[in-house]
Amino acid sequence: MKKTITLVLIGSLTLALAACGNEPVSTHPQQPSSQTQEHQAASSVATANSNQSLFQNTIFLGDSITEGLSFHEVLDEGNVLAGAGKTAEFALGDIDELTKREPKHVFIQLGSDDILWPTDNPKEYSIKNYAKLIETIKEKLPQAKITLLTVTPVTAEAEKKEPRYKNINDYNQGLKALADKENIGFVDLSQIFSIGSDALYDSDGIHFKPAYYTRLLDLLKDQVK
Repeated sequence: MKKTITLVLIGSLTLALAACGNEPVSTHPQQPSSQTQEHQAASSVATANSNQSLFQNTIFLGDSITEGLSFHEVLDEGNVLAGAGKTAEFALGDIDELTKREPKHVFIQLGSDDILWPTDNPKEYSIKNYAKLIETIKEKLPQAKITLLTVTPVTAEAEKKEPRYKNINDYNQGLKALADKENIGFVDLSQIFSIGSDALYDSDGIHFKPAYYTRLLDLLKDQVK
């Protein structure tokens, strides 16, 4: 009897130890440690400082999409000359301020509002003023490198609400032709967008969160080196 009880106890103990060894790992996500949070914060600051240094002689001229660079504090306001509702025609009014800042590089991103302009041919009207803007910058800042940036796409929901956004690709083709004619730089921003890029958009499906601007500067950094 004693031998039987001993064997039963040994078997029970073995099963208990085996069960402990196979206990599943908790599926609850672990909260980042204070050291991890500090490292992430330090990394963000380092990236911001690096971008500010790299683009210190650069001006981004544009509309509310471009304005996000300073709004989200990705770059200083001194590196951004943009505002809501800006079109190629309205941007001509920024020439004096642009000249005063004496940039070595000028990135122009206009068109999001131009394609919505209430005229018979918004693209033709806009490209005409865009060409005038480029020629004026060349005259005022002959040493500056000018680069055109394409109009960024919108989400399917935003396009459904405003069908004129379907003209973005056609407008960008006009920008490419203009850049070739003026012999200036041109960067297609569509390469920033891929599967899952909806996470870059703000709630309206048109403007962007800070992550987009980080990708933008990463794409453009070779243009200013």
